Order: sequence, then C-alpha cells, then structure tokens
Amino acid sequence: MRRAATSWMIVAAAVLCTLPLARAARVGERAPDFSVADTNGKLEKLSDYAGKFVVLEWSNRGCPYTQKHYNSGNMQRLQRDWTQRGVVWLTVISSAPRKQGYVTAAEENSWLKQINGAPTAVLLDPAGTLGHLYDAKTTPQMFVINPQGTLVYDGAIDDKPTTDRADIGRARNYLSQALEEAMAGKPVSTPTSRPYGCSVKYPGTWF
Repeated sequence: MRRAATSWMIVAAAVLCTLPLARAARVGERAPDFSVADTNGKLEKLSDYAGKFVVLEWSNRGCPYTQKHYNSGNMQRLQRDWTQRGVVWLTVISSAPRKQGYVTAAEENSWLKQINGAPTAVLLDPAGTLGHLYDAKTTPQMFVINPQGTLVYDGAIDDKPTTDRADIGRARNYLSQALEEAMAGKPVSTPTSRPYGCSVKYPGTWF
C-alpha cells in the first residue's frame, strides 16, 4: 500500500511538472483576461472592453507617491481627459486586508466622490490575483492595452520618481505618451519603464 501511494505521488508530480505555468502579462503579448468586482458590485471583465483602449492603474491612497498624483489633481485630470476620449480607465487596489491602502467598496466610493475621481471603475483585488496576473509591483503603476487586446505599455506614470508635486509639471508622462502614440497608430516609443512608488501590499508581505 505504501509503495503504491509513493508511485502515485511520483506520477502526480510528473504530471504537474508538465503543466504550463501561469506567466504574468508582458508587453507585446495579449493581455490576460480577468473578471473582478468593482466598488459597485459589478463584475468588470477585460473582454467586455474589446475594441477599446484600456488603462489599468494600480493605486494605494496611503502611498505618498500615489498621493502626489491625487492630491495635486493630476490623476483625476488624466482619468477625465482620457475617458472623455473613449479610453476605459480601471483603477485597481490590490492591498490586502489590514495593510496600507486596503479599503472597502463604500470607503473607496466615498473617497472618489470627495476627490472628484473619474475612473471608469475601481476594481478591488484584496487577494492580489489580478496584481500578480499583471505583475504589478508598485503604486502607482500603469498598463495600457490596445483595442486588439495587446499590452502596449507597462511601467511608471512618468519619469519623475519623487513625491514632490512640483515635479509633475516638468515630467515626461509615459502614460499619455503611450496613449497618444498608440491611438495615432504609431508604435509606442517607450513601451516599458521602471515603475516607481510603494510596493503593492499583497497578502503575505510583511511590509
């Protein structure tokens, strides 16, 4: 009996080793689909937005780098400007319970109203599933998906990795540049950049 059980475990391990491992999204590849509840209880699916540009914005309102862009009104301006041009803007919160940035749906909706936020929706990802699917590392971190479903940008919002609001006006905004170029049918000149900010507060992290 013990020998048979051991043999079964060896076979099972061999089968598992042949299964393809899930890999995070990469620029130039098809963006993985997802289905995540937003703060209004609606399931947001990437596939529902086929044919549109989609921005994914990882956020943590307790992070000073995120605060730089929200307290200055920069993020809300970007959300408003791009959604008015038909872009779908999905803010994602992957902070786990009891970690910096974790919020309930009601808390986030109240805050959005207070700061005049204008994303298409805010997705709550406390288990970190969507964050790991896109390998989101920091807040803020930005992703752009084109109408064909290809990931065309992944990285920082701009080239000024500071918490100083004064830097926003003199920054090169990678997100806007990627959207302008992609919407004009041009290749994105800077498809990746090193994201800056606070680490995403996934479950199991001690910081």
